[in-house]
Amino acid sequence: MIKAENITVCYRMSHDRIRSIKEYLVALVKGKIKYEEFYALNDVSFEIKKGEVIGIIGNNGAGKSTLLKVISGILRPTKGTVSLQGNVVPMLELGSGFDYDLTGRENVFLNGAILGYSEEYLKEKYDEIVAFSELGDFIESPVRNYSSGMVMRLAFSIASMVNPDILIVDEILAVGDMEFQEKSYARMMELMSHGTTVLLVSHNLDQVRDRCDRVIWLEHGNVVAIGETQEICDRYVESMRKT
Repeated sequence: MIKAENITVCYRMSHDRIRSIKEYLVALVKGKIKYEEFYALNDVSFEIKKGEVIGIIGNNGAGKSTLLKVISGILRPTKGTVSLQGNVVPMLELGSGFDYDLTGRENVFLNGAILGYSEEYLKEKYDEIVAFSELGDFIESPVRNYSSGMVMRLAFSIASMVNPDILIVDEILAVGDMEFQEKSYARMMELMSHGTTVLLVSHNLDQVRDRCDRVIWLEHGNVVAIGETQEICDRYVESMRKT
């Protein structure tokens, strides 16, 4: 379902304190601009089979979220390729595609279209989306009047009402109040159990051990290990104890 080959994401960072375009051009002409390269990902390769649930672990800054963005098509790698089979639903930055001047109802169709679904399909799922979000009459209000929790609930409801071939999740989501979180978690587990291929970033190793078939361990943009869940998690925990 997913084949990543030699994925590299490199950023060029300038430490010069340039305050205007004129200063930049003068420094550029004089050859005084110095860059430092930062590799968010470095030559990452792996294959994932249909129906696998893959955990991605590592410390903050290891490159986990960057990898998910590359696979989702949000971020283009500096080098390497990603091949996907099937439709992808990325649950990364929920609500990022919303127009806050539009109503919740209008954003259902806008965000759904961004995810690649037809108007006909979204009309069929609309009542289910609204019911799951628990927004009631607020669905006809502009999203700018929503609390952050309401925005997240609507975004999750839209994203989770589809049946993707590939689901990409940055942490098991904490959306809304405790009751809604439990419902959201149950929906995530339902998607995972129906043959959907899942990539899951989580700092909760208990969740990873419980749900994942294999694990990819990243550190400083490099793959440390890929393998069976318990073995890789144990090695990761042991490495944390040594630091």
